[in-house]
Amino acid sequence: MSTATKEFTKQQAFLTYLLRLADDRLILGQRNAEWCGHGPQLEEDLALANISLDLIGHATALYEYAAEVEDEGHDEDHFAFFRDDRDFTNLQLCELPKGDFGFTIARQFLFSAFGYFQYERLKEADDEQFSGMISKHLKEIKYHLRHSREWVLRLGDGTEESHNRIQESFDELWMYIDELFYMDEVDDLLMKEGIAIDSSEFRKEFKKLVEDTLTEATLTVPDWDQFMMSGSRKGIHTEHLGHLLAQMQFLRRSYPDAEWK
Repeated sequence: MSTATKEFTKQQAFLTYLLRLADDRLILGQRNAEWCGHGPQLEEDLALANISLDLIGHATALYEYAAEVEDEGHDEDHFAFFRDDRDFTNLQLCELPKGDFGFTIARQFLFSAFGYFQYERLKEADDEQFSGMISKHLKEIKYHLRHSREWVLRLGDGTEESHNRIQESFDELWMYIDELFYMDEVDDLLMKEGIAIDSSEFRKEFKKLVEDTLTEATLTVPDWDQFMMSGSRKGIHTEHLGHLLAQMQFLRRSYPDAEWK
């Protein structure tokens, strides 16, 4: 299901596209949720919890629509809890361990910056239900971007330790940036249908926002031409995703018929 082929129909392509968007948000939301009760201060603990809930909420809505598009009787829980790691198509950036606070902020900033430009264009998609969902989620993405950017500036231009830690975080995350702009035949087919967008069109805007922010934070911009990871949209992941899914899916798989009473 995660592997694109040249014989994709519009329905199959749209299902794949929705799952890619949803998987990114579910996995990153799960990672950020690991900070619940461990934030550096109470307000930030609550902020990260809220961002996690937003991301998981976005994923839930996308999974619900994916189930509708698939039309095989599945629901959002099927996509979240009953698929194996090779079926997930989330970015490797999202599945990396949470690391320290600087790492979490650097990742959220990069993901939110890309998501902002992506959703600004997707809100014009030629599918009323999809575009309406995107427009609603975009309001929260703007908050995620503003919040994480402010923390990048604070940590980068803060103490020597905070500066060094977030610099190391960006250096470590940099090799995963290229996957944000991955496109294949799924995107090509949906672009012809007026649903998907060409992410290369806003690559310069993304690069400028990231460079301007890092420079303002007194950080060094890593090399854009360094080695970049790839493969997640085809189901290739780091060793970390399997461990995350084992924890996230354990209860639901152990008691598949359980219900809240």
